[in-house]
Amino acid sequence: MSEMVSESLRSVLRISPEVREAIARGCAVALETSVVAQGLPPPHNLEVARRCAAAVRASGAVPAAIALLDGALIVGASDAELERLADPSRKPAKAGARDLAALLAAKREAGTTVSATCVAAELAGIRLFATGGIGGVHRRMSEREPLDVSSDLGEISRRRVCVVSAGPKAILDLPATAELLETLAVPVWGFRTSELPAFYADASGIPLEHRVDSPEQAARGLQLHWDALRMQSGVLLAVPPPRALPRAEIEAAMAQALAEALARKLSGKETTPFLLSAVARLTAGRTLEANLALLENNARVAGEVACALAALGTVAQ
Repeated sequence: MSEMVSESLRSVLRISPEVREAIARGCAVALETSVVAQGLPPPHNLEVARRCAAAVRASGAVPAAIALLDGALIVGASDAELERLADPSRKPAKAGARDLAALLAAKREAGTTVSATCVAAELAGIRLFATGGIGGVHRRMSEREPLDVSSDLGEISRRRVCVVSAGPKAILDLPATAELLETLAVPVWGFRTSELPAFYADASGIPLEHRVDSPEQAARGLQLHWDALRMQSGVLLAVPPPRALPRAEIEAAMAQALAEALARKLSGKETTPFLLSAVARLTAGRTLEANLALLENNARVAGEVACALAALGTVAQ
């Protein structure tokens, strides 16, 4: 049965030669591509993909951008393939974990969200994954609106991948997201911070129980989590944004953006891109600049941790 599964996986999983070699050495870093396909407008979407890849390489690791193209799950998308995803005229899909099989069967082009990238990274044997902010419990725009919880949290809880991010996206209900992460038993470690980062805001007010102060300490923790303790969950490594904005400014812009989204009757996958775009507009582009900076910073930290983990030896698959 395992051979049948492996053969079936090989038919859809396409790993670039460079990334395959990096996986063998333990120094590959997965990068999501929803930020390229939907998260940022051109030309920032392609620019940030290149900046993140460069940051990973500067740390000594190898970037592995993940995407869906031509009926294959790509691990190590080329620059030309990223250009395809960055072209809004091609209308690439937004792939969550639950969408992967259907999109692959239909041979749709798609950028991968955090949840889908966690799946692909684990399948490929990649332990470090860098993104901007994770999804979580959404703020309700009205009392009649049903509770909306991102599948990111569920996938992080069951995939043996360390997700390096600037915490949950600022558009979320941060206290509820932190509580759900605890319920799901996802370890959340602050990277040189004892407070949960709030994406591009300077504070969340939510204390963290655990912090690590170096890539080596983070790597040792991951080795203990997966090798010694045989834990099956992922780990969230929360990195403060390098160009943080005042929390009060973000909250004021968010309140207005939520009102606009409610007036437009947005829901589902439309909501997050709209809110991020609206907040960028309401802050005169300052959140966009902060977003670009934190994406690049997270990629660098993920690369450093990947190299430190590789130096410790093999992590159990």
